[in-house]
Amino acid sequence: MTASRAASWRRYSPAALWRRRLSSWRTRRLLEAHLLVLLLLTAVASAALFLSSRQVQSGAEALASREAPAVQGLAASRLAALRADEEVDELVERKLVGVAGSGEAYRSQLSAADQGLSRIADRTDQDLGTVKGLLATYSDSLALGTSLHRDQPLMGEQKLGEAHSLLTREKVGIAPRLQDLQRAQLEHAETTTAMGRWQRAGWWVTELVLLAAALTLLSALFVLRDRCGRDWNPYLLAALLLVALLAVVPLMTAYSVQDGLDGALGDLRHLTETSWQSAAGTEKAQQDVTKLSEEVRRELAGGTWTEPVYRGALVGSLLAVVLPALGLGLRLDHDYWRRR
Repeated sequence: MTASRAASWRRYSPAALWRRRLSSWRTRRLLEAHLLVLLLLTAVASAALFLSSRQVQSGAEALASREAPAVQGLAASRLAALRADEEVDELVERKLVGVAGSGEAYRSQLSAADQGLSRIADRTDQDLGTVKGLLATYSDSLALGTSLHRDQPLMGEQKLGEAHSLLTREKVGIAPRLQDLQRAQLEHAETTTAMGRWQRAGWWVTELVLLAAALTLLSALFVLRDRCGRDWNPYLLAALLLVALLAVVPLMTAYSVQDGLDGALGDLRHLTETSWQSAAGTEKAQQDVTKLSEEVRRELAGGTWTEPVYRGALVGSLLAVVLPALGLGLRLDHDYWRRR
């Protein structure tokens, strides 16, 4: 019974089935076919891996260097413009207009808003010219309102009213315009970092082709031992290990980066919503936005380790093409091609 089972295993084992499957091929043609298939598969896998990894890397870089700072800057600029209006109202209420040094608070907020918009202009495709023009007019109105308020109170009140209208007027005021820009910039950031249908398809292609390459490498190793009586080929073994690493490490890195980007986007949404809520006061909102901005920077700075992984995947994918060519090419040259 034991001998029968052993005979059955020898006949129906995966090695026996594969041996019968390849029995119609001559050894040289079989090795040449494995070499050709491996070169094709590893080249396709390398290209797909490069493109898929690069898309994730570029999305992370875009969010860290351009999209997130633009969202943060728009929120800070909007709050600074609102804070300037509050500071002027407080000056008028406390009758400090005209007192030396009393207008520094609102002027510093206006300066922060203007500088923030200037920095954002280099990091977004949105047109900020209209907002910057309105902000300049708003600043002039506040300056005139505070300078005229003591000597010409009616004229001063009119200028301050104009300034408030420039800031808060529905749809066309500075604050509503900046709110719309915030919304559009946040949507742009989400689109930039989202792993879309084609990116997922790229990873599927990469994994499937790497799996096919691993199976072909196993088949080549089997043929060399079964037909040529050779020991395990070190080039093919190294290529098999490398293919396994390429199938696991870049994919895990990509999804880890994507999780980090999703977390940063969640904080950016929270930051944007916080900048829109003025019930607790603009000063409190500014403090909260500053804290959230620091958290986003820390999260995005933590993704710098992905660059070495990306470079390692690029080098590894090139080696995955070279090693099978060396392993099978040298064996074919030694056993067959030189003897022709």
